[in-house]
Amino acid sequence: MSPKTTPVIQLAGVAKRYDSVGAPALGPIDLEVARGEALAVIGPSGSGKSTLLNLVAGLDKPSDGAVLVAGQRIDEMNEHGLARYRRERIGMVFQFFNLLDDLTVADNIQLPAQLTGAPRRKAAARAAELMEVLGITRHARAYPGRLSGGERQRVAVARALVNRPALLLADEPTGALDTASGHDVRELLVDLHRGGQTIVLVTHDLALAEACASRTIQLVDGRLALDSRAEAVR
Repeated sequence: MSPKTTPVIQLAGVAKRYDSVGAPALGPIDLEVARGEALAVIGPSGSGKSTLLNLVAGLDKPSDGAVLVAGQRIDEMNEHGLARYRRERIGMVFQFFNLLDDLTVADNIQLPAQLTGAPRRKAAARAAELMEVLGITRHARAYPGRLSGGERQRVAVARALVNRPALLLADEPTGALDTASGHDVRELLVDLHRGGQTIVLVTHDLALAEACASRTIQLVDGRLALDSRAEAVR
């Protein structure tokens, strides 16, 4: 398979067990996600959605099978390799933002770039570019606590994108937002997908999945119950 056609994510026979009795929390499951695809992962609580995301993020290791991201076996990496992988190859957006309240918006966004050793001027230029695209330039010197939920989530998305990751992981990104802010973040995810960003979105919100995703999978009791593709990118 050529580099162009190598899936961004490959799960091969992946299962995760948290104890030795009962069914696994996830799997066994086989899944591939192509470059530029926006995948929504839906399902009831306890269905394995967060487990799947944690495996792809390298926050957890499978009990069985292989997890590859951009052709790399992340399940075989040590902690140092995983930390570097998370800094350089993926961006993560969480339900509750996880911003540092004692840093300004600009400094929050620049932080992952600085952790990879990027020169401060280069990191600042990339942060400025993202703030402009995401409509938050006027908040550059503000602190997160002074922003609305929707604005904080835009800062979180900018921080996730600052290192130009191959993959954006979003875990219930509208779950803590009011309706208007949730709509803004939904439109942002749509725009990112249209721009070619590969996205894995875990959500309980079927409207969010329908609006943002080119493909939706449903997990039930840790197993793949549905895999459907949208007719076109919205």
